[in-house]
Amino acid sequence: MRLWPKHWHLETWICSMRGHATPAADAATIGPDDAALGASLADGRRLARCLRCDTWIEHPIPDSATARWSTLPPTSELPKPRRGKPLREAVVMKLIAVNKGAHALVFTTLAVVLVLLESNFTQIHSWAQSLNQKLSSQLADTGQQASRGWLARQTQHIFDLRTDTVKVLLALALVYAVVEWTEAIGLWKEKRWAEYLTVVATAGFLPLEVHELIKRVTAVRIAALIVNVALIVWLVYSKHLFGLRGGFKTLHEESMVDWDDVLAAPTPARGRVAKSSPGNTAYTT
Repeated sequence: MRLWPKHWHLETWICSMRGHATPAADAATIGPDDAALGASLADGRRLARCLRCDTWIEHPIPDSATARWSTLPPTSELPKPRRGKPLREAVVMKLIAVNKGAHALVFTTLAVVLVLLESNFTQIHSWAQSLNQKLSSQLADTGQQASRGWLARQTQHIFDLRTDTVKVLLALALVYAVVEWTEAIGLWKEKRWAEYLTVVATAGFLPLEVHELIKRVTAVRIAALIVNVALIVWLVYSKHLFGLRGGFKTLHEESMVDWDDVLAAPTPARGRVAKSSPGNTAYTT
């Protein structure tokens, strides 16, 4: 499942929002063994390689007081950003979290409306009865029987509401809101328990969605069912849930980046100049 064009560089987009990961820009000196990460040129410029998007960025050379390191530590000790498949999956998880957050907001709004309805139940009942009577008498004089019948039915729905029904609906709205908010927050933080919760909760709603679809087929209901099924399949397959594809152990191995291969890319001397923000020059490999 691809959510963006094939040739679109996701790493570059993330760097444009979060900034580049250039450890060589924070070292006072760059040695010959650090050529894959940075270079100090003869004219006094410092080029530092972004470990996320592979762009070479021009930076001022820090002095000993402002430098994070006097010399670059070993590659194994450097903080490394996500890239490739782990980064793509993280973005998808954020999109799912936003989707769940939208659902949670809807259920929260519904719960607030139901609380207001329950607290003003008597007044709303009286208002619905009075409105129904006024509509019936006024529209009967005009001969608009079709309009009178439709409006009367809508107000009758309000009048037919019972306190017990409102309480049940409120309880369901609160439960759904809590579950959806929990999923949204957990998925945003990329917690594995949230992935399991999302699969179980979404699968639990599928029979209701199928039931509603059988009662009435609409494009919205079909799309919602397809999205939820796709979400379950993607989470179970991509995140190796329930022991699928070797479980968490193989998921961890699959998410590992071979940094030896990454750092074997060309040096800036063999790179090409790319456009960057004003005042900076970027070189891409």
